Amino acid sequence: MVKKNDLIDRTKRFAYACIDICSALPNNYLGNHVKGQLIRSATSVAANYRATCHAQSKPSFVAKISIVVEECDETEFWIQLIIDKDLINKDQVQSLLKEANELTSIFVVARRTASQSLK
Repeated sequence: MVKKNDLIDRTKRFAYACIDICSALPNNYLGNHVKGQLIRSATSVAANYRATCHAQSKPSFVAKISIVVEECDETEFWIQLIIDKDLINKDQVQSLLKEANELTSIFVVARRTASQSLK
């Protein structure tokens, strides 16, 4: 079972790794656009998960974790775009893509479980 503090640390490390990979993106229009979007969505995963941990009710938790799911999925999209457009060698971002997918799956399950307990 994944613990709350483990996920806080994991999402923070994920955000930092995404920030770090942005330095390897090309300094052109597309590269700069992806940098901004990737940094925004990846840091949002970490920040919004922290907020989720302080939800004051189940409905609030479900709403907050839904934001985390959306941001994590968006981050996965930007990483996939990096690969699809050959902005960085696939090997450099493959582990980030895997982590984005795993985090998305974890948060989808958490949302589903919390939503079911509301019924």
